[in-house]
Amino acid sequence: MTAGTIAPSRAARDRILDTATRLFYARGLRAVGVDTIIAESGVAKATFYKHFPAKDDLIAAYLDRVDEAWSGQLHAAAEAAGPAPADQLVGLFDALGSACRREGYRGCGFINAAAETTPGTAAHDRTVAHKQKVLAWLRDLATDAGALRPDQLARSLALLLDGALSSGALDADPEAVEVARDTAARLVEQAVPA
Repeated sequence: MTAGTIAPSRAARDRILDTATRLFYARGLRAVGVDTIIAESGVAKATFYKHFPAKDDLIAAYLDRVDEAWSGQLHAAAEAAGPAPADQLVGLFDALGSACRREGYRGCGFINAAAETTPGTAAHDRTVAHKQKVLAWLRDLATDAGALRPDQLARSLALLLDGALSSGALDADPEAVEVARDTAARLVEQAVPA
């Protein structure tokens, strides 16, 4: 296969995934059918199934994309807070500002996916894996910060983060982001000895 045939194939796959990402997030996993994605992405049915043999394969690729984007935003916000792990635990909440205030915000893509899927399915398992990955990262930061009970601090911050993501979808109140960050700062201050 030559380089010229790889690029169009990759472009078609990206177009399908871009379309699915937009539609799944806006309307939900169940509400969007394969035919809609094919029509809106402008690919042939055979091209769609070449890249995604089943809708579940497309859902997995969508969730991978959401994971990459959101994890990247969280890590970037944490790193922007400076090198101290305690500061990073608070700084990561700055990622909420851009996430919850963007046009068309519908909440956490993983919480939304979990609400639409059955436990034990690949899509549901992928949502749980994402949340466990974030929790493990928070636990590592809490441990590095010297928290007396890093597991408890990590779980508290994860709950706060998910609550703020949900609040952003429910009421779109910009104050929720500030309240979440302030609460995170208090939790970290109480958990990490001076």
